[in-house]
Amino acid sequence: MLRFSDLERAVPAISQKMLVQQLRQMETDGIVRRVVHHQVPPKVGYCLTNWGQALCPALDALLKWAALREEMSELSAVHLKVAGPNTAPPSISDKPNA
Repeated sequence: MLRFSDLERAVPAISQKMLVQQLRQMETDGIVRRVVHHQVPPKVGYCLTNWGQALCPALDALLKWAALREEMSELSAVHLKVAGPNTAPPSISDKPNA
């Protein structure tokens, strides 16, 4: 379970307002569960629901794809600098298996 401040630190480029909006929407969609601990001061935590956990493999695959795409874009840029604009850039099949 993560507190709001933990989530803020984990996503530094997001405003408080946007984080609140996104958490509320994910709660409405059944992706996260908001847990309120009735104490003084109030403590609120967020955790993934089963539905949210089921999304993790798809999100991991998307992140892997995005990282590969970025890597291939960087290789293409380097290729253009070294080989010139009239040569074919590297493709995914040119990349050695990791």
